[in-house]
Amino acid sequence: MSNPIAKRLLLVDDNPLFLKILEQAFTKAGFECTSCLSANEGIEYLNRNIPDAILSDYEMPEMNGIEFRKYLITYPDFKDIPFVFLSYITDKDLMSEGLDLQAVDYVVKETPVKVIVSKITNLIDTVQKQRELSVLEIKKAAIALNIRTVPKVSPIVKGFDLDFWHQAYQDVPGGDFIDFIEVDDRYSFIVLGDVMGKKWVAWFFTFSFLSYIRAAIRFGILNRDFSPAGILQKVNSVICYDNALKDILSTMSLMMIDNQSQTVTYSGAGDLPILHYNAASGELLQIGSEGLLLGLFPDGGYTEQTIELKPNDELFIFTDGLIDYEDNGEKKSDYTLFKNKLAAMLNNKLSFKQIRQNLLQNLSPSLVDDCSIINIHKQ
Repeated sequence: MSNPIAKRLLLVDDNPLFLKILEQAFTKAGFECTSCLSANEGIEYLNRNIPDAILSDYEMPEMNGIEFRKYLITYPDFKDIPFVFLSYITDKDLMSEGLDLQAVDYVVKETPVKVIVSKITNLIDTVQKQRELSVLEIKKAAIALNIRTVPKVSPIVKGFDLDFWHQAYQDVPGGDFIDFIEVDDRYSFIVLGDVMGKKWVAWFFTFSFLSYIRAAIRFGILNRDFSPAGILQKVNSVICYDNALKDILSTMSLMMIDNQSQTVTYSGAGDLPILHYNAASGELLQIGSEGLLLGLFPDGGYTEQTIELKPNDELFIFTDGLIDYEDNGEKKSDYTLFKNKLAAMLNNKLSFKQIRQNLLQNLSPSLVDDCSIINIHKQ
């Protein structure tokens, strides 16, 4: 049986001795602790990692605990991290001020260390259970409404084999979305997007982006305008003036397959460079786009390019979950590393099904985000 994932705790206190005592006690209880001697040092850590809870002293130089908490609640990525004040001060007004800043508890330093550990353990367990219940309710609602952000199967397109793989981070719906839209007997569109945000909060907005891209493609059909760059520009223009999507950004890769000319036309919005495997030469080539993230500016500057695939050539379109990984508690990205791994698998003549299995085995321990990849194989 695998060991449970350790709870991550950020400890912030300018007293190194007390900090060491806490760190030893929480580590012994199975926590993964990071200790910082100031609020500024804690902020630097938070810019790289998100803990399960923060335990912070009140009396600190430069930025005290109240100021630290006020800073955190102004940032969406930090404000929902459970925050507990720790202090020798027992002033009721001070405690009230801290709790008014959405801190979940106030612990007096004279409290026995074992009790402090127990309090934080119970707090994190309760928060995690509440989140699990919320996610479960959202999943039930999605099933009841029959709405999906990832299709069950890929379509059949003459002259091409299409396949995909998607893995949600910690099995919680996230910002990645995939769609296949068959226009007619000639044209088919492939959509891969990634809404920026955390887990199911990002997942909620994927439906808006999917709705806009589907509508833009349908309107394009009516006008006989099948330009992927033009479609992205229409979607971006609407999103930039949608108050509900204000400050919500998304990457997107849009591919149009023309089975009459047997070509693929590609346009991207802030996405990762796609990869083209040339079966004849064995090379894996990057194809980049110039378009900006959807929702960033009304004029996204989208361009497109037509890719002519030879028999057994392949295209790979993927989100950043495949290049992100965890190293010593820090999130890192390495596009070249992923490209080289994929190139090795292709040169060993692995099928996409085998590639998916390899990706799952290699990524599972260090998965830090949703992973999605689409494969277009020319017959």
